[in-house]
Amino acid sequence: MPSGVHLPSLLDFSVACLTLVSILPGGNSHGRWQWAGRVTVSGVVLAALLLILIVASLYLFVAKPYWFPVLASVHGGSIDSLFSTVLVVSGIVFIIVQGMLGFFVARYGQSGNERASYWHDNPKAEAILLISTAVILTILVFMGQRVWASIYFVDAPADALVIQVTGEQFSWNFHYPGPDGAFGRTDPKMITSANNIGLDRSDPPAKDDIVTVGEMHVLAGRPVKVRIRSKDVIHSFFLPNLRVKQDAVPGMAIEVWFTPNRPGAYEIACAELCGLAHYRMRGFLTIDDSQENFNKWLQQKAAEQ
Repeated sequence: MPSGVHLPSLLDFSVACLTLVSILPGGNSHGRWQWAGRVTVSGVVLAALLLILIVASLYLFVAKPYWFPVLASVHGGSIDSLFSTVLVVSGIVFIIVQGMLGFFVARYGQSGNERASYWHDNPKAEAILLISTAVILTILVFMGQRVWASIYFVDAPADALVIQVTGEQFSWNFHYPGPDGAFGRTDPKMITSANNIGLDRSDPPAKDDIVTVGEMHVLAGRPVKVRIRSKDVIHSFFLPNLRVKQDAVPGMAIEVWFTPNRPGAYEIACAELCGLAHYRMRGFLTIDDSQENFNKWLQQKAAEQ
């Protein structure tokens, strides 16, 4: 059991709550009210199952055996932080609600002589609950909007590496500009099995362009702006480790940028069902640790064009 999650402590807390309830006014025949119902075996079993559910949920949250993949981008930290905040808030509510459900199920079983009760609404209590819920949700929404704006409403730095990404059934094509920094002209009419993006090599800026299939390299610490397109159907360019996911829509060029900061090899996936072979539409991202290694890869690919 990881630090912060102790089953005995939770059991002791549950027993203490039950004991406290039994001595509160109304908890016995000497109080102002009589407790209705009785403790039943089925109720106790369900309460125990709910307790197990709470403890298991806490364990999964603290130990994180199934969690996000290793973070490899600068902006991904704010996304993870936002997710954790939402999970903590909803987790607290989950524990309170499930704990109360377990207690009431165990404590107030059917005795066979109950009668339905009726009471009027409580505007004050309802107002407090609704307002507090609205405030919490509003805060979470604004936190999410702030993270969203920092990704989509902030321009990429001027020195960002620009890569044009084109999705097709069932592969990713990556188009790098050559040493001149300019992209060559592309024409859909020129698309062939050997020219996936229809690059016009007769166009002067295209003569030194580099096109790869399923293989993308970037440099750690240098911002990257990807311009995403699709040749056929909707795809979704997904870099799990960089917390980047953006749809590729036919007829549109959508830009998103990020800064990789952890050298290594990572997966590129398609997160949109795009056909029968969607399962094999993947590529590989390498974050190079030095400009020298990145340039070496570019030179190698340029020689293969």
